[in-house]
Amino acid sequence: MKKMMVLMICVLGFSFCVHAQTKPNFMIYLSDDHSMLDCSTYGATDIPTPNMDQLAKDGLKFRRAFIASPACAPSRAAMLTSLMPVVNGAQENHSYPRGEIKKLPVYLKEFGYETAAFGKVAHGGYAKKCGFDFISSKKDVGQLRSTVSEYLNKRKSKKPLCIFVGTSNPHVGWPEVTDFNDDDLVLPPTHIDTPQTRYQRARYYQEIKELDGLLGDLRVLTQKYLGDNTLFMYTSDHGGQWPFSKWTLYDSGIRTPMIAAWPGQIKAGTETSAMVSWIDLLPTLVDLAEGKVTEDIDGLSFAKVLLGEAETHRFVIFTTHSGDKSKNVYPCRAIRTDQYKFISNLHPEFAFTTHTDLIMSRLCCDYWMSWVDRAKTDSNAKFLLDRYYERPRYELYDITVDPYELNNLAADPNYAEVFTDLKGQLETWMKENNDKGEIFNKPRLLKDPDSWKPGQLADPRVKK
Repeated sequence: MKKMMVLMICVLGFSFCVHAQTKPNFMIYLSDDHSMLDCSTYGATDIPTPNMDQLAKDGLKFRRAFIASPACAPSRAAMLTSLMPVVNGAQENHSYPRGEIKKLPVYLKEFGYETAAFGKVAHGGYAKKCGFDFISSKKDVGQLRSTVSEYLNKRKSKKPLCIFVGTSNPHVGWPEVTDFNDDDLVLPPTHIDTPQTRYQRARYYQEIKELDGLLGDLRVLTQKYLGDNTLFMYTSDHGGQWPFSKWTLYDSGIRTPMIAAWPGQIKAGTETSAMVSWIDLLPTLVDLAEGKVTEDIDGLSFAKVLLGEAETHRFVIFTTHSGDKSKNVYPCRAIRTDQYKFISNLHPEFAFTTHTDLIMSRLCCDYWMSWVDRAKTDSNAKFLLDRYYERPRYELYDITVDPYELNNLAADPNYAEVFTDLKGQLETWMKENNDKGEIFNKPRLLKDPDSWKPGQLADPRVKK
């Protein structure tokens, strides 16, 4: 009889514990313009990011996380809608998804969640139209540290919480004072090594150091106010504002850091080569919230990858870029496999330009004329500068041996089969999504050099 009573108590106790469990909280930390390789967590020897390193030690590091488009507005719109830019309507930068599309906060609120957005989560003021319960627009590191802390300290709700925190780091302009020594920096092979390049690179590193510090602070706040049953994730909307990064479909532009920890759920100190996309974040959170998504989204839940139940996710990643108003008019599309990248530059007659070369702001990009001058006497510098402005119709790279995508294999007969296969897949995808490669602004043409002359525009942020 005593054994039976003990057994019943144990069963009832177990049942109580199961029913007392709550849905997980989500703390999603987003940075602005941070390329995957620009941190020690992913191998950089000159940018220490100890808090990212610790997050990786405590959880799972994704090696193949990609965004849908390498500009702020379309990337974030794709994340919040789980729809590709051509589908949700936010194609070029500073554009927004159609109002009737269901957004991530609305999904989670239906499953009992409270939702909050701090800083730059959606682009501009669009977070107000996404259905968050609480919004704070302050996005500097110091402001976020205090506003998030104050919110969590005052919060009374017992609902599970999904909180997005978006810093403006390391978006330009960068701070004047930096802890980094210019001479110690290791420049990517896509950079032209000049003193001014190193100076601006050091300023960029400073912002990464600061956003890493906030990551550590957010983890402390998460543990204090939300406890262990919280998925903490860090990721970034696309690559940094450097040539061959932001506004491009090279890996430096579309491949970003993604690190997640969840005590007791995600195995510590692990990493995955599963290919995931930012459009997958919405269905993943809904899945972990024990909810269901509509069938008309593009994203796929990678919850099983997080929990160690799957080693693969996607076999191809599609990314698109349609431009950034008048400063960058260069529509292109890409398909990425685990080994190859195929890029279709829809209008190779256009000159590729961005804020970097057209403005050459002292806040970030005044190194550009040093690149132009170096190219007059240095063949490698000339190669990079020419490649920046003029791009072929098609590009094909073997990422496994050419991670910086410097050796275009599109015309190599040894890769003809790969070329044909990936080109066909990309064209089929565009057709299925009614992607007509729309041009949103007047382009600058290669045959008209005066239209893309460096430094022709003034930086409105700099006082004369």
